[in-house]
Amino acid sequence: MTLWYSLILVVILTLVGLFGSQVNGLQPLFGIVLPYIALVTFIIGIIMKVLKWAKSPVPFRIPTTCGQAKSLPWIKNDNLESPSNTISVIGRMILEILFFRSLFRNTRMEIKEGSKVVYASTKFLWMAGMAFHYTFLVILLRHFRFFVDPTPQFVIWIQNLDGFFQVGLPIFYLTDMVFLAAVSYLLLRRLADSKIRYISLAGDYFPLLLLLAIGTTGFLMRHFTKVDLIGVKELTVGLLSLQPVIPDGIGSLFFLHLFLVSCLLAYFPFSKLMHMAGVFLSPTRNLANNNRMKQHVNPWNYDVKLHPYEEYEDEFREVMRGAGLPLDRDPEEEKK
Repeated sequence: MTLWYSLILVVILTLVGLFGSQVNGLQPLFGIVLPYIALVTFIIGIIMKVLKWAKSPVPFRIPTTCGQAKSLPWIKNDNLESPSNTISVIGRMILEILFFRSLFRNTRMEIKEGSKVVYASTKFLWMAGMAFHYTFLVILLRHFRFFVDPTPQFVIWIQNLDGFFQVGLPIFYLTDMVFLAAVSYLLLRRLADSKIRYISLAGDYFPLLLLLAIGTTGFLMRHFTKVDLIGVKELTVGLLSLQPVIPDGIGSLFFLHLFLVSCLLAYFPFSKLMHMAGVFLSPTRNLANNNRMKQHVNPWNYDVKLHPYEEYEDEFREVMRGAGLPLDRDPEEEKK
């Protein structure tokens, strides 16, 4: 049912953006007002979520470790699996953020032939995740040409490299197809695996369906429906310069695309997509495993009145002597 809820919501948003943008007088709402609201929600939401995470105390060192920690000099330690200093943590974080190292080394468990436990690799998931994130990044960078004039040189280089396999006009960008294929795989994987489907929530399906709708509308605009790119750039540059205008003849499909992107921006800070910022603040990743070298005091600890054994024996000496218990210090014996 969670899939259907998410699918129905995405269909409703698509219909609202498609037909709403065709109503005379509503183009400024879909082209100016909603994008500004979404952008403000996106920025403020991320800042508030990051500040909330940053204020959360981490009283103990809880890094995820899979290797030998640094201990005695003759025992070889694993600097990446059990980092003991800041340099090792930075190296681990770089591999995690840029190459999804933990996902690359991930395995799945299945029970076959009655009770036989089998472990298998999840490299296809890793490849789909890498393809999705990097193509999404390239597509975002390519879109810079709509927001600045003249187009930055690095954007031109990215376009030329991305359009290397040019087939006719307009230029066919490889990342467009890879992005759609990766999102489709991640969605179908949740549907095909009964265990993953059982634990999936609407918050897992909705962003995938929304990203698929955004990618599909963008692909349709580029290859099947004519869009006034000059008018689009005039609108986007106006939005960025806080002097927005709605040119004539842009087309309802562009306003639908922009509306779906606005929905994604507004939804982003309140969704699981926030792992983009959360990975930097995760104590399981950004802390060094130096518990054997440094004592870490819990900041939540409050002052406790201690009752050492010497005071305990002074308080109960007579009772202990009567019970025949040994005493560390017996004043009567010392007098003798």
